[in-house]
Amino acid sequence: MTVSDNTALFEFLLRQGDNALVLGHRTSEWCGVGPVLEEDIALANTALDLIGQTQLWLALAGEVEDKGRDANDLAYFRDPYDFRNLLMLELPNEDYGRTIMRQFLFDAFQVPWLTALQESNDKRVGDIAAKSLKEAMYHLERSAETVIALGDGTDESNSKMQQALEFLWPYAGEVFADDENDVSVASKGIAPLPSSIHDVWNSTINRTFSEACLKRPESQFAHSGGREGFRHTEHLGHMLATMQTLQRSHPGATW
Repeated sequence: MTVSDNTALFEFLLRQGDNALVLGHRTSEWCGVGPVLEEDIALANTALDLIGQTQLWLALAGEVEDKGRDANDLAYFRDPYDFRNLLMLELPNEDYGRTIMRQFLFDAFQVPWLTALQESNDKRVGDIAAKSLKEAMYHLERSAETVIALGDGTDESNSKMQQALEFLWPYAGEVFADDENDVSVASKGIAPLPSSIHDVWNSTINRTFSEACLKRPESQFAHSGGREGFRHTEHLGHMLATMQTLQRSHPGATW
């Protein structure tokens, strides 16, 4: 690969790893405070799966970058604007309904995305995708079932899930906003364009929302013309301050 090829691949890998890391950390915030014990454990396990995927993606990113940084360095020693995660994933949990809806909107993309990545021209990418897909399929099954159970539950639970959907919907389009880096890795057969997953995602969410008695918002995605319309919020900075405190306070510490 040329230097520019490596740069595009590195950016791609950061996006995969940062999505898993940020969502994993947000989900872990439910540990010990879940609405019921079963959900507390399920959310903690989901977070662990995502952090495990983070390790795989960021370890490969460090390898590709070839500047001596490993997965821990990339996770703990970058500042907020160096992160490449979807904006939706860094938003605070707020309530359980919003957490589950966010997980579902992401899972509905992640399963077909990882399925496609298994065919990557870069075997390392394909291997990580294959390993992560098994977990993502379970995550989607669980988040979809929970969205349906809450949406088709009481009037209150339906209302909360509809509110969560309305709030998150403007952010959901970012994943499909192809940019130059997406085009670059797609041209090399590393990954398809994210926009190519949109129809499958649409089918999944429409079917689920119908069963959940939820109304899909009529408004268009915000900033659907490209990733440049999305910017990190102060929420990521606050989250990273918590997540990175130990490593930044005691770099290289062992115990």
